[in-house]
Amino acid sequence: MADTKREIERKYESEDSGLPDLTGVAGVAAVLDKGVAHLDATYYDTADERLAASSVTLRRRTGGSDAGWHLKFPVAPGVRDEIQAPLSDTLPGELAGLVRSRVRHGELLPVVRLRSDRDVRHLVDADGRLLAEVSVDAVRADRLTAGGGEAQWTEIEVELADGGDPAFLDKVEKRLRKAGIRPSASASKLARALAETAPHQRRASAPAGEPVTASDHVLAYVRAQRDAIVELDPAVRRDAEDSVHCMRVATRRLRSTFKSYGEILDRTVTDSVGDELKWLAGELGLDRDREVLTERLTAALDEVPATLVRGPVAERLHTWVRTEHGGARVRLIGVLDSRRYLALLDTLDALIADPPLGKAAGKKPRKPIAEAVQKDFRKVAGLVERAVELEPGTDRDVAIHEARKKTKRARYAAEAARPALGKPAKDLVKSMKALQILLGEHQDSVMARQALRELSAVAHAAGESSFTYGLLHEREEQRAVRVETELPGFWERIEGGAAGL
Repeated sequence: MADTKREIERKYESEDSGLPDLTGVAGVAAVLDKGVAHLDATYYDTADERLAASSVTLRRRTGGSDAGWHLKFPVAPGVRDEIQAPLSDTLPGELAGLVRSRVRHGELLPVVRLRSDRDVRHLVDADGRLLAEVSVDAVRADRLTAGGGEAQWTEIEVELADGGDPAFLDKVEKRLRKAGIRPSASASKLARALAETAPHQRRASAPAGEPVTASDHVLAYVRAQRDAIVELDPAVRRDAEDSVHCMRVATRRLRSTFKSYGEILDRTVTDSVGDELKWLAGELGLDRDREVLTERLTAALDEVPATLVRGPVAERLHTWVRTEHGGARVRLIGVLDSRRYLALLDTLDALIADPPLGKAAGKKPRKPIAEAVQKDFRKVAGLVERAVELEPGTDRDVAIHEARKKTKRARYAAEAARPALGKPAKDLVKSMKALQILLGEHQDSVMARQALRELSAVAHAAGESSFTYGLLHEREEQRAVRVETELPGFWERIEGGAAGL
C-alpha cells in the first residue's frame, strides 16, 4: 500500500560544496551528523518524457531510509506530494494508475540513473526535535537512453521536517546565502540530469506566443481545461478532497467552450468530442451528486430541534451515501483506466495540436468572441424570463434547471473571453456565477425533495416514522419559493449590468 507525504525542500549549489555553521540559525540548538548514505535511483518516463514535461518524477531507489518506489507531483515551488510504495522489481499497480493520464498507452522506460553520496545533518531545537534535514549530495547522473551522456555535480538540499513551519527554511536560506551558497537553477536532480545529459542535437521547444487570433484565445482556454483534467486524474484516484468536482467542472468547461465557440472551432468535429466529455462528466457525477445532497440534508437535519427528530434519520442519511460510495469509487477508477477515457485524452491532444478551425478562427478576437458570449447571454435571458412567467410547479422547476445549465455555459464562455474582452467579460463571469448559485439552490432543493421522498418511503416500509422527512421536505419547498421570489429582481439587476458587452 502506498503512503503519501508532503515534501517541502529547497536546493542550493556552491562552488566549494561546503556547509557553513548552521547553529547560528534562529531556533537551531544543534547540528547532528547522521553519516553518509549511498543512494541509487533509476528514474522512469516515456520516450518523449511526458512525466518530466509535467514536473512529475517516478523513481525506484535503493539505499537510505526510504528505499522503494517514489512518485512525486508538484504542488507549488519547492513543494511536492510524494507517494511511496515498497521496493519491488516492477512498478506497483497503484503508482502506474496515478501516471496513466500522462503516460496512457506509452511504455515507461528507465531514462536516468542517479547515484548520490548523501552527507546528512539534522537541525534540531533545544528539545531535540527535528527542524530540517540538510544534506550535501555528490551526484553522478547517467542517461540510460540512446545518445545520452553523463554529468556530475554537488548540491545542498534542505528538507523541512514533517509538520514544520516553512518560514524556518527562510532562516536557513539567509544563513546559506551569507556563506555564498545560491539557490539551484534546477527544480530537481532529475531536471538537471535531463538537461545536462541530453543529446547535443536536442533543443527545447519554443514557448507559445501571445494570443493573436480568435482561435488562439479559445484554444488557450481549451488547453487549460485539458491540462486540468490530466493533472486532476491522480487526485481523483486518491480520493482527494474536491478533486472529482474540479475534474467534472473542467470537462463541462471544455464541452461548453466547444458549443459556445462553434464559429471558431468547427462543431462538426468538436460535437463528438463534446459527447465524450458529457459521458465523462456523468461518470464523475454519480458519486458527487449524492455526496452533495447528503451534506445538504445533514446540515438541514442539524437545524431541526431534537424533539422533532423521529426515528434514525441521521443513520439513514449516512447509510444512503455509504452504500453508493464504495461501488461508485470502484466504477470511477474503472472509467479512468478505460480505453474510452484514454482515447478522449488522446483526442483532446490531437485537437489542440491540429485544431478544427471554423470560419471566424483567424479573425481578430474581440468581435467573434463577444458575439459568442452575447449569444449565450441571450439564451440565458430567454430561459430565465420563461421560468419567471410560469406558474410554480414541475414546469417551472424544469425551466429553472435549464436556465441554470445555460448560465454555466455563459459563465464558461465569459471565462474564456476574459483575455480578449477584459472587464466586461470579468463582470459577466461574476454575474453568471451569482445567478448559477441562486438557480443551483433551487435545483438542489428539487433534488433534495426527491431524495427525502425516497428516504421516507424506505423508513415507512421499515416501520419508522416519516414525520421528520416530511418536515425537511416542507423546509426545502420554502427554500425553493424564496429563490423563485428573488429571481425576477435578481435577473433585472444582472440584465442591467450586462450592457458592456
